[in-house]
Amino acid sequence: MDAPKTFTAKVFRPEDDGPDRPARGLDGDALRQQTTIYRDDMLAGQTVLVTGAGSGMGKATAFLAAKLGAQVAICGRDGEKLQTTVDLVREETGGEVLAVPTNIRDPDAVEALIAKVHDHFGGLDTLVNNAGGQFPQDAIDFSRKGWLAVIDTNLNGTWWMMQEAAKRWRADGKAGNIVNIVANVERGMPQAAHTCAARAGVIYLSKTLATEWAQWNVRVNCIGPGVIETEGFRMYPEEALARFHKANPMRMRGNAWDVAEAIAYLASPAARFINGDLIVIDGGQAQWGVIWPGGMPDYFKDDGAA
Repeated sequence: MDAPKTFTAKVFRPEDDGPDRPARGLDGDALRQQTTIYRDDMLAGQTVLVTGAGSGMGKATAFLAAKLGAQVAICGRDGEKLQTTVDLVREETGGEVLAVPTNIRDPDAVEALIAKVHDHFGGLDTLVNNAGGQFPQDAIDFSRKGWLAVIDTNLNGTWWMMQEAAKRWRADGKAGNIVNIVANVERGMPQAAHTCAARAGVIYLSKTLATEWAQWNVRVNCIGPGVIETEGFRMYPEEALARFHKANPMRMRGNAWDVAEAIAYLASPAARFINGDLIVIDGGQAQWGVIWPGGMPDYFKDDGAA
C-alpha cells in the first residue's frame, strides 16, 4: 500500500511591511482631495462612532462625518493608527475626535467604550460597525484558531457593539442608528468562507433587530462593499489583485470614499425611513463574477469562467 501523501496547506498572509506589498487605498492627502455632494452641516449636532477607524473605510467615514459637522468618536486596536485619523480630522476640519483603543471582541471593553462616548459627547446618534478582518484561504485548510478569530471579530464583536449601543438608547429614550459594514455574500465567498459566514450572520441579525428595535426608534441597516481598494489589499497575492476588478461588469475597483458617502446618507435625515436593508456597493458584482482572494484555482480556469 502506498504511503499517504503529505499535504501542505496554501496560506496567503504576507507581511504588511513587505516590499511587494505597497500601501494602497486613500491616504491623508487623497482623502483631503475628495469631494462630496452633501452640504457641510448635514450631520451637525450628531455624534457618530466608527469602529476600525484607523485606516481604510473606517478612516474615510470618520473624516467625512467630521467634514459634515458631526462629533466623531473612533475606536480600533491600534492606538497609533487611530491617532493618524485624529490628526487628519483636526488638521482638515478642526473637529473634535474622541479616540478610544478598543478590542471589540471584549464585551466589557465595548461597554466601557459606549459609556465613554456618552459621557464625553452626551449621547450617540449613529454607530458604524466597520471593524473586522479576514484572510484568504481555502476553507478546508482553516485552523480552529483562524476560524474563531474571524467569527469572533466580525460577528460577535459587531453584536456586542450593537447591543450595548441599543441598551443606552432604550434607557435614555433616544433614537439610534446602526450601520453595519458587511460583504456581498449572496453568491458565497470562495476562499473567505469564515467572513462570509460571519457577515451573513450580521446581515440577518440586522434584519431581525431592525424589527425588534423599531419600537425604540432604532434603525439597523447594512452596507455590503464589493472590491474596495484599501490598505487591506496587502493581504492578497498579486495573482488575485490582478483580476479583482474583473469581477464586476464596470471592471473597476471602488474606494473607501464610495462607502463613506453611503454611510453618511444612512446617517442623514434623508434615510429616516430606511430600516432592515442591505445596500450593496459593488459595481454589479453580485450578478457578474466571483472573487478569488487567494488566486483562482486551476480547476475553475475554464473558458467562460467569471
